[in-house]
Amino acid sequence: GQGEDSSPDARQAHAHGCARGSAPTMEAPRTVEDVFDNFSNRRAGLIKALTGAVDDFYEQCDPDKENLCLYGNPDGTWEVQLPAEEVPPELPEPALGINFARDGMQRKDWLALVAVHSDAWLMAVAFYYGAKFDGKERERLFKSINSLPTVYETLSGKAAVKVKATSKKAVAAVVPEGQPPAKKARVEDAHPAPSAAGLRKPSPGFILRADGSLVALNNAHIELFWPDDQLWYRAEVVSLNSRARSAKVLYATGDVETLSIDEIASEGHLNVCT
Repeated sequence: GQGEDSSPDARQAHAHGCARGSAPTMEAPRTVEDVFDNFSNRRAGLIKALTGAVDDFYEQCDPDKENLCLYGNPDGTWEVQLPAEEVPPELPEPALGINFARDGMQRKDWLALVAVHSDAWLMAVAFYYGAKFDGKERERLFKSINSLPTVYETLSGKAAVKVKATSKKAVAAVVPEGQPPAKKARVEDAHPAPSAAGLRKPSPGFILRADGSLVALNNAHIELFWPDDQLWYRAEVVSLNSRARSAKVLYATGDVETLSIDEIASEGHLNVCT
């Protein structure tokens, strides 16, 4: 799983998007677009921890350990680590000691609590980076952030309910340019998941055939074709049910959707990236 190195120094190495234990590889985000990308990637990592990798995350939050925090990293990964030792820290810190509450609450309620604190932390980091923005830039940043469901909404399913309750015409009006409108759910109770900007052509890989082997889908990076706007959208397979031939996928924005593999494959709409 992710987050095996729980040293504060290792966590700090990730603060501005650099590899663990190495020299920084990128500067702190400076433009509205850069801050939003940083926010989106950190959010995606947090959603992975609370959905596709939830058992691993739960196990790492041992109440017998010291104060632990859940970090979403700028590269889309997540980590359970000790808080930074610097005072004040380089960046705002997530909620401290989430592991202490784990066994004193229902699992679902504990995960929801972590999700809410994670949303608050994401906003704190984004507006820390945007401290020098003017009013218009801050408003633009907030509108971009507000276009995505929160971690809590994604975890609780409230994001899906909101989309389902909205008419197709209204959805088309609110989806930002370059993102697909809501599409028909592929399996019962699945929900539409708007993704990051699409591609006109699939990346190098192969189109999965219906009724074929699913081995290549394990933790795979894939692209899904949306006929409504004739674009391919990137996603990552976070869990695979070979018996039901379904997969839970995480889009670049952090939205999660459960897919019926054969239905999509029969249309030639699933590209497995190589």
